[in-house]
Amino acid sequence: FALCDTVTVMRDGAYIATSAIADTTVDAIVRQMVGREITELFPKQPAEIGEPLLEVEHLTSPGVFQDISFTVRAGEIVGLAGLVGAGRSEVARAVFGVDPYSAGTVKLKGKIVPSGRPTAAMRAGLALVPEDRRKQGLVVESGVGQNITLAIRRRLTKFGLLTQRAENRAAREWASRLEVKTHALDTVAATLSGGNQQKVVLAKWLATEPTVLIIDEPTRGIDVGTKSEVHRLLSELAGRGMGILMISSELPEVLGMADRVLVMREGRLTADIARAEATSENVMHAATHAPEHAR
Repeated sequence: FALCDTVTVMRDGAYIATSAIADTTVDAIVRQMVGREITELFPKQPAEIGEPLLEVEHLTSPGVFQDISFTVRAGEIVGLAGLVGAGRSEVARAVFGVDPYSAGTVKLKGKIVPSGRPTAAMRAGLALVPEDRRKQGLVVESGVGQNITLAIRRRLTKFGLLTQRAENRAAREWASRLEVKTHALDTVAATLSGGNQQKVVLAKWLATEPTVLIIDEPTRGIDVGTKSEVHRLLSELAGRGMGILMISSELPEVLGMADRVLVMREGRLTADIARAEATSENVMHAATHAPEHAR
């Protein structure tokens, strides 16, 4: 807003207010945008860190990433940071089985997850909310209900048949839990706001009751109010013992939500930083400099 004299706020297609920059604040503008007070954008709650859930060891895909090893524990939110092109999303896709890798292992609760088999990863207890929700996370021409139940339809079938009643019951439960704003479950997903599309993708994967949730760019392209809701949900999930690997290009999000920050640079892990020690400076240094032992 530094170059503006006034700011006009609209919400849900309606005019809210126009204010002089000198007479308003960022908090006031945010309050007008979302229609309520946002007390905390990063509502991270302490959670008991438990046993290792996801163990990635020496994962390698030549030309993409090299010798990636890390652990995600129960109740832990692990942030994966780095510059665009560092290989973060590629690692997530490989862990989930979407992309192949040439060496290394992925274990969930001590059991090896087969390479290149997303269905096996799902059955083991992994879930992946991808970076591009419209292209990779949603069937945009289908309804909200169908999208939410997409990954659990086999579980909902009885004698090989899936009834509309069973699908609607499951979809309604998760749409309610995540407060998806829609008039009906058959509302086409493409017509939803970005924030509600993200909630639908989250609902789809949480319906599988995963042990570890991998979420790539959880709040990209959504409004500040929904960002706070997504952050609160991630904190609640960790509090219930879920392990979360959160990939984000927004440094404040990483610092605000992660118990531990992993940093990647040019396909390699360069740092593993505890929450208490993570700062913008040391995360960015790790993202832009090779580690000392590699020089």
